[in-house]
Amino acid sequence: MSFFVNTVVDEWGDTTYVPTTAGLLTMIAIMIIVILLGVWIFGKNRKFSAKQLAFTALALALGTVTSFIKVIHMPMGGSVTLFSMLFIALVGYWYGLGPGLMTAFAYGILQMAIDPYIISVPQMLIDYIFAFTALGLSGCFANAKKFALIKGYILAVIGRYVFAVISGWVFFGQYAGDYGYSSGLLYSLVYNILYLGIEAVVTIIILFLPPVKKAMEYVKRLAQS
Repeated sequence: MSFFVNTVVDEWGDTTYVPTTAGLLTMIAIMIIVILLGVWIFGKNRKFSAKQLAFTALALALGTVTSFIKVIHMPMGGSVTLFSMLFIALVGYWYGLGPGLMTAFAYGILQMAIDPYIISVPQMLIDYIFAFTALGLSGCFANAKKFALIKGYILAVIGRYVFAVISGWVFFGQYAGDYGYSSGLLYSLVYNILYLGIEAVVTIIILFLPPVKKAMEYVKRLAQS
């Protein structure tokens, strides 16, 4: 036990680390600082940086709320949620790579604060920092002339999937045999595609619907105006 974390033994016998109140407050403070820093760095030359902050905060809030709405909950972690990845990817679609990555980084900090499963520092970094920050890669296609949001979203999900696979292989591959897999890598590839792939496919189908496409384009114009 320390000032920032408590140690807990989970049902599989692994020692995990749960943030204390001080730890939670510290992570939330870091999240807020990252968002404000991102707006200052990438929005300081914009006329409506305050609007950027408002839209970023809204996307972050929606992504967090929908992450609790779990349509499918996997036994070893990971869930099909109500489009939570899309809401975070939207910031990159609206404002570009820099703001997208910083918002996604803040989202990872927030997820670590509200739903932590931490067995080591490397696992924490890959599962919460790198994996969720990858959702900001949507900003790579912010200026694409066609299907910018869909391209960006696909890249964002692929980025998160890569880190999820690495984490599952390195830190949880020993459980592969319990699910009939002889290879930890194969187990992680299949396990993570099940929930990330399902949510991504459903999201992309919805984004292709003309009314949704028009609504997303309108919101982007509103966010940038």
